[in-house]
Amino acid sequence: MTAHDVARLLPGIPKLRDLCRSMAVLEAILSPEWSIRYHSYDADWGPGEEMASMSNGSGDEHSIVFAAAGAYIRGFAHEAVMSPYGNDGPWPGVLDSVPEVFRRCVQEPAFCDEDGMSVVTACLWREAGDNCWRVGAIDYPDGVSDPDGAAYLFARLVDPSPEAFRRFAEDYYEVPVDLDAVRHVYALRPLTQAVVTALNAGLPVEDVADDLAAARYPSVVG
Repeated sequence: MTAHDVARLLPGIPKLRDLCRSMAVLEAILSPEWSIRYHSYDADWGPGEEMASMSNGSGDEHSIVFAAAGAYIRGFAHEAVMSPYGNDGPWPGVLDSVPEVFRRCVQEPAFCDEDGMSVVTACLWREAGDNCWRVGAIDYPDGVSDPDGAAYLFARLVDPSPEAFRRFAEDYYEVPVDLDAVRHVYALRPLTQAVVTALNAGLPVEDVADDLAAARYPSVVG
C-alpha cells in the first residue's frame, strides 16, 4: 500500500475529521496520561485551522490540518525507504504537486526538522470543493511493499470502524475495550459517565473536559 492507495480509501473531509475527533476522545479516556496516547486533536491549532495528529512515540507520525480550504495530510515513517533522511530530502513527487493553498503546511515548522527540511514520507490533500484525495506523481521504489509507510501510518483512517479502533486499543493498551462504548463515541453522541466508566473504570468524566473541548466533542451529560 502507498499514499495512492490510501487516497482511494479515505473518507471525505467531514467524516475524516469526525473520525479523528472520536479517536482522540477515546484515547483521552483510555489514557489520561497524554504523553503515551497515539491520537490527539487540537481544534484551536491555528487561526481557522484544526489539527489531528498521530504519534507512536518511536518516530512515526501523521498530522492532518483541517481548514476552510480543505485538508492536508502529512505522514512520516522513520524506517520507510522513502525517508528524507536517506534521500537528501523528501522523495521526488511527494511534495512537488501540493497546491498553493496548502504550501504553508509544507513549510510549517512543526512539520520540518531543525534545518527546515520537511519531515515527510507520504502526503495527501483535498481541497474543499474537490471530489477526491490527491497525491503527487511519484515513482515508487521497486520491490518494497510499504515504501512510504502509508499502510501503517493511516491504517485506522482507511478502516474507520469501531471494531478497528478496538483492535488497535486492546493491542496497544493491553486492556479489554468495550465495543459499545467505542461505537457511542464514534457516533459523536454526548459523553456520559457510564460510557467513560465502560472504557476506564474510576475515571470521572470531568477529567476529560479539556480533551472534549480540544476535540469540540458534544458536551457532557449526566
